[in-house]
Amino acid sequence: MTSGLFISFEGIDGAGKSTHIEALAATLRGAGRRVVLTREPGGTPLAEKLRALALNDPMDPLTEALLMFAARRDHLLQVIEPALTRGDAVLSDRFTDATFAYQGAGRGFDAGVLAGLERWVQSVPAVPAPAIRQPDLTVWFDLAPAVAAQRLAGARVPDKFESQPQAFFARVAAGYAQRAAADPQRFLRVDAGQPRESVWQEVLAGVQARGLLA
Repeated sequence: MTSGLFISFEGIDGAGKSTHIEALAATLRGAGRRVVLTREPGGTPLAEKLRALALNDPMDPLTEALLMFAARRDHLLQVIEPALTRGDAVLSDRFTDATFAYQGAGRGFDAGVLAGLERWVQSVPAVPAPAIRQPDLTVWFDLAPAVAAQRLAGARVPDKFESQPQAFFARVAAGYAQRAAADPQRFLRVDAGQPRESVWQEVLAGVQARGLLA
């Protein structure tokens, strides 16, 4: 049976992930893969309820982080792990790197506490201890916060994260850079400031270079 494949897509709000998630899904299907498209927070009925709370209701950073990881645990058990067991490709709009970037770097919450939650929540039977479930590849859409703000202006009614000032997104971007530096083999950095087609070609080339379309 074909091995499961787990790819996450990360970046600050406005980085343009969604278009390229759909394009990669179509490419993988064209290569004969079954594809599950999902998102975080969310992906299950329970996790979607927690998403609505986390993205709209005021709360302290610890409560916010706990909601994110609670949603992630349900998402892992109900969607991601079964799909990987079947040999499917799972493409997720955000995963744990977003929590370290937004709640950790953005909100200033203790990264050590987040790392503990990461170990507890992402320990699953299919992954032998002490390892935890992580994406096989994380595509990081790196974009200057000022450019992201221009893209988001007037696009829709912002949630509580999208309405944050540029200084917040500068911290979030730095948080992503820290995660990428700590695990460079897993990350594919993409310059999201390029024209859309150039961004897609960079995504496609990076996925091909890792042999994930074979």
